[in-house]
Amino acid sequence: MNAMTMMTTNNLNSKPKFFGRRKGRVIHKAKSFLLESFLPRILVDTTPKNNIADCFGEPKQKYCLEIGFGDGDHLAALAKREHNTGFIGVEVYRNGVAQLLSLLTGIKDGNASDLAQEIGLTEGRVDNVRVFDDDVRLLFVALPDASFDKIYLLFPDPWPKSRHAERRFINADNLREIARLLKRGGVFQVATDHPIYKRWTLEQLRTNPDFKWTAKGSDDWRNPPADWAETKYQRKALREGRRPVFFEFERL
Repeated sequence: MNAMTMMTTNNLNSKPKFFGRRKGRVIHKAKSFLLESFLPRILVDTTPKNNIADCFGEPKQKYCLEIGFGDGDHLAALAKREHNTGFIGVEVYRNGVAQLLSLLTGIKDGNASDLAQEIGLTEGRVDNVRVFDDDVRLLFVALPDASFDKIYLLFPDPWPKSRHAERRFINADNLREIARLLKRGGVFQVATDHPIYKRWTLEQLRTNPDFKWTAKGSDDWRNPPADWAETKYQRKALREGRRPVFFEFERL
């Protein structure tokens, strides 16, 4: 599962408590260099924004948010394909952020002979990705209403034990923010391979007045959507015999 997971707060004035990894194995030289030198160029801060275009310096045709992008496979693939869309990716796991930067720039641990050179995007990419490397709820409050055409939550931690249910990202408070940030007719896409989280997601969303489940048949949630880009977590689930589902909910 990716690093984005549920957070709880003891009171409204304290920083949300985060459950999940922030760092894993040692990050080697090239990716550490990207974190130090390239990440600041594409970071989104928590300064309140009047318009989502302020994050990119120029208007885009569409805007998407991915919450917990893991290793960045999905985000990097969509951003390369959709030049006129602005993508904001949120991930607290430092290794995952480093991997996304590697995908964007083409700089890898084994390909860092001249790290002093100007870092740029790989061929075929445009400057349409921004990153927030902390708790997404800290970013929520900085973003204006109806900012996004699509919001992705892919393979979040399921927290399967009942006593940990409050840690699941999908809950009433976060869904309220998702609804606020989506445009009318926008889509909230959730992918998961865990049976408990499948049921939990449907229970929370199908009774929420701000959303409508778009599926008209089983193929609509058993098969990836048309714009899908395969992720590491999807491949792992399939290897281990778990079949992911792909839910899409329209903002009413």
